[in-house]
Amino acid sequence: MEEVHVVTCFLEYDNKVLLLKRSQKVGTYEQRWAGVSGYIEEGNSPFEQALEEMREEVGLKEGDIRLLREGAPLEVDDEEIGRRWVVHPFRFLLSKPEKVEIDWEHTEFKWVKPEEIRKHKTVPGLYEAWERVI
Repeated sequence: MEEVHVVTCFLEYDNKVLLLKRSQKVGTYEQRWAGVSGYIEEGNSPFEQALEEMREEVGLKEGDIRLLREGAPLEVDDEEIGRRWVVHPFRFLLSKPEKVEIDWEHTEFKWVKPEEIRKHKTVPGLYEAWERVI
């Protein structure tokens, strides 16, 4: 099984977290809800990749967010595609939610209470990743 390292970032504002609906243009898990996420590129630390994904996917700079917690990596096996995701979870506090601007990777976003994550059709292991950063 191929092992792939990714970051998943949870943005928090007013005791809610941001969920993003993945577009048809992404490589995996189209139309599923996720956090800000992406492959860890060679040469980047998980934290550096988290910041890069925040810039690319939701238009946020380092000054717009504050790291609350970095969680222990989580292994999520997807037998269907033969991949083991090693998810590096992060939780950031956002002071101005109006700054969120999604890119082509997502079709919509919404703010939900953390316990509502489980009520959505998400990428594999999303709620478990959230549990690593609370």
